[in-house]
Amino acid sequence: MFKKIFDRIIIYNNNLTVRVRLVALTVVGLALTMAIWGVVQLTALDRILVDQHAKRLEGVADTISTFYQYFPTKRGLRALDSALKDFIQTDVRLARIDIFDTNHGNVDYVAGASRVQYEWPDNIVAVVNADAKVRYVRIETESGPALGLLYPVSENTKGSHIVVGLIGFSRANAEIMKRTRQLLVFSSIGLLIFILLVLGLSYRWIIDKPLKVIIQTIDEFQKGQYINRIPVVHSDEWGQISKHFNIMADEIQDVMNRNLELNKHLEDRVREETLKVVQLQKQVTDLKQLTALGQLTANLAHDLGTPLHSIGGLSKLLLERGDWPPDVAHKLNLIVQQTQRLDNVIQNVRRATRLPEPHFEVLNVQQILNETLPLVEPFMQKNKVKIKVNIDEEVKPLYVDRYRIQTAFMNIIQNAFEAMPLGGAISISVKNLFPKNFESIIISDTGVGMTPDVVEKVCEPFFSTRQNEGMRGLGLAIVRDIIKVHGGTMEIKSTSGQGTSVVLNLPIAQQENTSPA
Repeated sequence: MFKKIFDRIIIYNNNLTVRVRLVALTVVGLALTMAIWGVVQLTALDRILVDQHAKRLEGVADTISTFYQYFPTKRGLRALDSALKDFIQTDVRLARIDIFDTNHGNVDYVAGASRVQYEWPDNIVAVVNADAKVRYVRIETESGPALGLLYPVSENTKGSHIVVGLIGFSRANAEIMKRTRQLLVFSSIGLLIFILLVLGLSYRWIIDKPLKVIIQTIDEFQKGQYINRIPVVHSDEWGQISKHFNIMADEIQDVMNRNLELNKHLEDRVREETLKVVQLQKQVTDLKQLTALGQLTANLAHDLGTPLHSIGGLSKLLLERGDWPPDVAHKLNLIVQQTQRLDNVIQNVRRATRLPEPHFEVLNVQQILNETLPLVEPFMQKNKVKIKVNIDEEVKPLYVDRYRIQTAFMNIIQNAFEAMPLGGAISISVKNLFPKNFESIIISDTGVGMTPDVVEKVCEPFFSTRQNEGMRGLGLAIVRDIIKVHGGTMEIKSTSGQGTSVVLNLPIAQQENTSPA
């Protein structure tokens, strides 16, 4: 039960504003302080009033005890009894006067006068006499509150012991205490209201105004206005918060500036690398076209050169017979001359379309793939194809022509794209072949695959399964020639409906080769 109430108080307190919490805490604190202060003041005032009343009763008791000590006779007691009654009638503040004789351990009533009904207990009188100490007792009578006093008197000449009991009305003291309580309550309430008013009016200047400035600056900072800072007006708690926020804001602004510079630097680097990739792609495309043109020219030269040589040779044999009419011999000479001219033209075309000499350098496969794979990213997205690369840690560098190898990779990957029209995956794995000094590069796809008869013809120039899409069938033929130039081998493994793997075995760079670029 108490736990639930405590939890509800905590939840309610968490939903309160600082102003409400501050006011509530101030009210509780002031109320407790004023209550404690009021109790202390009332207790002190009551003590003062009691002491004053007790001193007056002690004076009366001292007078009565003196009279009794000097006139202990019967006649003196009668006079004392009459004097006590007159004293009670004269002083309305006295309620009762009693004189007790405590000789031999007994408590005997000697004389007295009374305005109220009250009897002192014998045991209390005996204890006061034995301790020889004054004792005060608060008494409630029919006529109102009163203060009782038991006053022990020291031994007289006859060895008698007496205790004087006095009861004095304390109605005036009670009235003073009542009015004091009322005044204290009203003054406390008034003071509390005044303090709350002052606190409410000063809240705006002490808390609300600087808090709004801090919140506004933080909101602007969150919106991107990083140059704004909280003004430090005073060196109080708000000033310390402002200083710490300004320090944090300076650090954040420095980080943002460094990030902007870094982003700008990265953008410049990306722009430069993109330009390099575009240039590299153009070079690879040009090399691919030049390779295709060289392959086409070589085949044309071969197809044209053989019959042309036959024509020229037969014409020369006919001329050697020497019995031809002049016009026939002239025509045969023209045939020989034109065949030689055509042969020169073919040789010139061969020289013009011949690929440049390869430029070998030491390169890592990872480096070659890093330069090649970005070129096929648009085709990967278009064909929904993913490429996974797995390179053994122990692979060694190759001694290759950068652009020719890139052309070979591009052609193989392009064929893989065409074999996966609905998407798929290409895996490239690289490992060393031991004990041979070769490195095996396996490029596999999950395409439609090929039948064994197609595998046998796929490297032939101009062979293609797509006959109606322009000049095709040079891709793998070019790859084969490039691998041959590098002194390597190429193997194609394919199963219809299960994909194709192209295995390229290239020699590893030897120590005498040039250092990598």
